[in-house]
Amino acid sequence: MKILIVLAHPEPKSFNYAMYLTAIKTLKENGHEVKTTNLYAINFNPVYDRSNFTTVKNPDFLKLQIEEIHAAEMNNSYVAETKIEQEKVEWCDLMIWQFPLWRFAPPAILKGWTDRIFTSGRFFKDGGYYENGTLRGKKALLSVTTGSPAKTYTKDGYHGDIYGVLRPVNRGILECVGFSVLEPEVNYSVAHLTDEDRKTVLKKWSNRLKNIFNENKINVGKY
Repeated sequence: MKILIVLAHPEPKSFNYAMYLTAIKTLKENGHEVKTTNLYAINFNPVYDRSNFTTVKNPDFLKLQIEEIHAAEMNNSYVAETKIEQEKVEWCDLMIWQFPLWRFAPPAILKGWTDRIFTSGRFFKDGGYYENGTLRGKKALLSVTTGSPAKTYTKDGYHGDIYGVLRPVNRGILECVGFSVLEPEVNYSVAHLTDEDRKTVLKKWSNRLKNIFNENKINVGKY
C-alpha cells in the first residue's frame, strides 16, 4: 500500500521525529511504499495568499475559493510546492500526520499546509464533502503528542476529552475531504517519559503499523 507521512515538528531530536522515523522504517520493512513531507525541513510556507497560484482570476479582489476553482480550470495552476504536495495526497492510500498538540491544535505550519493543499476545484468539487468527498476510500491517522498527562484529556479532565480536542481536525479537515479516519495515536506527556518508556511507545507504534490496514474507521461524529 502507499503511505504519506507528514511531520510537523522543528526538532530532529524530538520524540515526534522518533515516531516519524519509526513509522517510515516499519512501513517500508512491511512492503509498503512511503512518501514523506517534513514541513520544517523543507521550510514550507504556511501563509495562504496569491503566492499559491501562477494564474489570476480577479486581480482586484482576492477570494481564495474563486482563485482555487480558476486554478483547477487552468490545469491546476498552482506553484510547484503546492502541486507536489497535492499529488502526494492523491497518491496515498493512507496519510499519517505526526505532530505535537499546541494550544489544542496542530502547529500552524501543518494547518497552513492543509489550507494550501486541500483546495476547491481539486479536492472539493461538485458538492463533494464527507462521504462524497473526492478522497473517499483513503484513510487518515493522527499521531499526536501532548505536554499534559492522559488524565487531563478525559471528559472530566482539565483539558477535556482528547477526541473532542481532535474533532475539528478529524471531522472538519480530514473527513470533510473524504478520508476515513482511524483511531488517533496519542502519546501523553512525552517530555516526562524515561528512555525505557520511549522505547516501549515506539515498539507499540511499530506493532500497530504492521496491521494498520486491518483497522476500521472510527465514528468521529459521536465524540
